[in-house]
Amino acid sequence: MARTTQHHHPLAVAQPLYWRIAAQLLEELHAGTIPPGRRLPGERRLAEHFGVSRETVRQALEVLRRDGLVATDRRGTHAALPGLAAHSPASLTFPVGARSGDPRTVDRATVTWETPPPEHAAALGPAGHRPTLVHRYESAAADGGGRRTAITSFSAVALAEVEELARYRDRAAGTAGVQLWRVYDWMRSAGLTLHHRDTISRPADTGSVRVTRRVRDQHGRLLELTDLRVDARQDALVYEFTLPAAG
Repeated sequence: MARTTQHHHPLAVAQPLYWRIAAQLLEELHAGTIPPGRRLPGERRLAEHFGVSRETVRQALEVLRRDGLVATDRRGTHAALPGLAAHSPASLTFPVGARSGDPRTVDRATVTWETPPPEHAAALGPAGHRPTLVHRYESAAADGGGRRTAITSFSAVALAEVEELARYRDRAAGTAGVQLWRVYDWMRSAGLTLHHRDTISRPADTGSVRVTRRVRDQHGRLLELTDLRVDARQDALVYEFTLPAAG
């Protein structure tokens, strides 16, 4: 962050100092200096940046927190302005491959807290017989064609490391629509490097393609297992890639 000089901001001198710092920080958030969802520098760095005490920074953050402009969890304080997080070549929308490019496509997603499907349970190892967060996604064109379905089981590691994901346990009723578009951003912000391995095959006697996805972190721990079905025809293909953790 570039150092901010306080007198550059036309703020009323009658305002408390922490209000002025809150206004300056909000300007920088609106300018995109810190994209939505990304972690802010610590209080000490912010105090140096604005040339004030850490207590003043703490009060300024509380002002923004009350208005829902920043959010704080065990990993620190994050920008929470409305809008999408800044996209980069390393940004992916979850679940990968499930969304059609057709804007007329209708989709629905839900989450439940349940024992994962048998194939997923086997991959999750000893924890596979215990309930976990399961995400289901379905989309189709307006005429019912191009149907895509995906079921994802998240591991206990993912729920322990990614606080944003763990919060959905209390909302996992399987009824209300729940989209987890930014789950990979959350994982990377938690310091996880994401290694994707997708196996794509065509089940016999069907017109669909099956994608089996396993996502692991830099320690080889399984984070996610997804089974995606797409109405299409394609030969088997396996590809891998890695997403670095957020800087």
